[in-house]
Amino acid sequence: MSNLSKYVMGGACAIALTLSSATAIKVFAAQPQVAEAGQPVDLTYAAEKAIPAVVHIKYVQNSKTKTIDVQDDPFGDFFDPFGFFGSPEQGQGGTRKQRVQTPKREATGSGVIISSDGYIVTNNHVVEGADELTVTLNDNREFSARIIGTDKQTDLALIKVDAKNLPTLPIGNSDNLKVGEWVIAVGNPYNLNSTVTAGIVSAKARGLGATPNGIESFIQTDAAINPGNSGGALVNTKGELVGINAMLYSQTGSYSGYGFAIPTSIMTKVVDDIKKYGSVQRVMLGVSGNDVINYINSQKDNGKDVDLGTNEGVYIASVDPDGNGAEAGLQKGDVITQLDGKKIEKMSELQAAINAKRPGDKATITYLRNKKPITKTIVLKNAQGTTKVIEQADIDVLGGQFRPITEAQKKQLNISYGLEVLKVNNGALKDAGINRGFIIQKVNDENVNSIDELQKLVKSASTSKEPVLYISGIYPSGKKAYFAVPLSE
Repeated sequence: MSNLSKYVMGGACAIALTLSSATAIKVFAAQPQVAEAGQPVDLTYAAEKAIPAVVHIKYVQNSKTKTIDVQDDPFGDFFDPFGFFGSPEQGQGGTRKQRVQTPKREATGSGVIISSDGYIVTNNHVVEGADELTVTLNDNREFSARIIGTDKQTDLALIKVDAKNLPTLPIGNSDNLKVGEWVIAVGNPYNLNSTVTAGIVSAKARGLGATPNGIESFIQTDAAINPGNSGGALVNTKGELVGINAMLYSQTGSYSGYGFAIPTSIMTKVVDDIKKYGSVQRVMLGVSGNDVINYINSQKDNGKDVDLGTNEGVYIASVDPDGNGAEAGLQKGDVITQLDGKKIEKMSELQAAINAKRPGDKATITYLRNKKPITKTIVLKNAQGTTKVIEQADIDVLGGQFRPITEAQKKQLNISYGLEVLKVNNGALKDAGINRGFIIQKVNDENVNSIDELQKLVKSASTSKEPVLYISGIYPSGKKAYFAVPLSE
């Protein structure tokens, strides 16, 4: 399961017709049913509750001009010694700048309405990089949508349409789900109204390693989650939202028995933080490790027998000396077994429990050292080492006015992109010594072509471990300059 190509994020899918069902849905009265042992489960109530609240999302990314580094032809100077066929930005050997046009891109996905005034939850990979988002409701009404906030680490996004009295899906507690419990997966992938598949909860707190640096504690189900169903709803028999459909595990790209959803226990925290703070508030435990059973098995493979006093929990491989884990007294070789009195059996459960915390929250950690339990209570800190809640900075923190450079400026300075600083007021730019007329070309090694791109980079940097913008660019005189612009006070 280490081959990441097997994990299919279904947001960007080709238009095709695939309607599947993992089981037949038996029709009874439209109310939640509890089946007796051995009897069929009625899922019609859940379907009727869910279908109106699941939407189709159309994603459009416009064609863009990008400047990339390309390798020079080593024989280029030999065949073209005077540069008749070269571009103005061509270098002598090594690499050169080349402008390329990216094609317009369209994709589709699903989303779930969680409030009657238009808030919709979907996957980050469904909306990331979109220039236009169009939401189609189950009754075929269409709305333009805007992104409120995204979170790559959980692959969740919150978008909004301007509407009232929309149908919603009540949010259930995914922690109460039991393995073997019936659920339905509802999506609207091809603008054909919602499709429903059914299955059971196959596993909980499943970690896959499919998203680097991601927070993974998936609900695994055999309800079919096909490409395009990403962002749709996983619903229990009571008609409650218990997960956001995220991906399938497949060798072929189509459903083959394994689907995964992000539990509402994670979703609720992400949505609340985005609405209140503009970004997800996180704390860092500051440890690395592995499931105890995986560690024991790896040692057996090396011919070593290890007795940690338990086969469950998280084995600690390293501890950041400045992190929360060190403050709790954790050391390499310890085994975390509980957080706030709740049993921790594997790393994905620890990740989910820590993800539910905010800076300044307390946590009681129980761990084994030499098979003996130790319990410590600490105040959790964020990646910047403080207990402050960090709100995303807006572009206004820079204290400047900007515009994309003109064609005349491109020609004069022999550049292909950038933002001109039109005015410098009190703010981060002035403090860093950036003057009017300076053309910003790169921020934190990312090309800057538009004000929207600068805004995204400011927001991203403001909540990172190092809230600094590393800005490079050029003045009208042709002089190049480089600045470090702190965003914190």
